[in-house]
Amino acid sequence: MLSSVLKSKKAIQVNIQIMLVFSKVRELFVDSLELKLDIEEIKRRLASQDKNLEQVFTYLEELIEKQRDPPPRRQIDYKRKSEE
Repeated sequence: MLSSVLKSKKAIQVNIQIMLVFSKVRELFVDSLELKLDIEEIKRRLASQDKNLEQVFTYLEELIEKQRDPPPRRQIDYKRKSEE
């Protein structure tokens, strides 16, 4: 790179700094990529939890409706033969 063309101490130092910066940028990119993947995993889990919660609330609403409107019960009592 620069040090191979110019062959001076300053060029070598600049080249080393450039390589250090590139390696640091690559580390940051990998770290941010891992962070993004973790965030996406959390989002995916939350989305499935939302669906599960929706289903639970739907079941609860159905149960509440069933309690409000109980099915009519057949009345059990004694009937005389003359009433039949």
